[in-house]
Amino acid sequence: MYSSFEIAKKYLYYFINAKSGNGHGMHSPFVFDFIIHVLNDKKQYECYEKIEPLRSQLLRDQKIIEVEDFGAGSAIMPSNKRKISSIARSSLKSKKFAKLLVRIVNYYKPKTIIELGTSFGITTSYLACAQHKPGIYTLEGSKEIGNIAESNFSKLGFQNIKLILGNFKDTFISTLDKIEFVDLAFVDGNHRKNATLHYFFELQKKSSPASIFIFDDIHWSEEMEQVWSEIQQQPSVTLTIDLFFIGLVFFSPDFKEKQHFTIRF
Repeated sequence: MYSSFEIAKKYLYYFINAKSGNGHGMHSPFVFDFIIHVLNDKKQYECYEKIEPLRSQLLRDQKIIEVEDFGAGSAIMPSNKRKISSIARSSLKSKKFAKLLVRIVNYYKPKTIIELGTSFGITTSYLACAQHKPGIYTLEGSKEIGNIAESNFSKLGFQNIKLILGNFKDTFISTLDKIEFVDLAFVDGNHRKNATLHYFFELQKKSSPASIFIFDDIHWSEEMEQVWSEIQQQPSVTLTIDLFFIGLVFFSPDFKEKQHFTIRF
């Protein structure tokens, strides 16, 4: 992965060169609509106040648990015994982006969502709290982390989440086999190039023209930037949006030419 200094330099370049997040000068009607109705939606949804206290609890929790880490994140925290608070600090998506996921799901109304990388279930909970209650399959490699996520889902009263525990090598394809179409995918489970591309190509088999794939940490490392570039070049991909910390992928044939946007957020 890149060092904090390298990521900061990349973020500065992104911030200076990205298109404005207010929609001014945006010639794509679809992306303009995304900016106005999703990116800049300031509504405070009720579920925000229910989920965030759980994030705060996790960030304070000093309990040590044993973690099976099958992804590139194991390079950051090599010990398999870790404090819950340390895991939460490194793995939980920020409040800003978690709220954006709610707005994406509320606006585009995917029926079936698959998430690779449950962690403690905070992001999953944001996805699940969308107004139309989509069905969510979420995959987590670590049993102890997954058990905490399951407890959080119970506390929040979610009935629309199916948690699958185990190595993605064993659970990913078998989960996909149960799904007719993946309307939205959030991929945050393994930051290695080959694994992430494998997820993309397998998810693509279950995509439709309305599907949205979201990849986390697309500028986290040289490998992840290579992944993002290769995804953009795929013939099925017609539009992408780079928000630096996440990348959105669209497949609609309504876009006659490939379009790639980097937008300040």
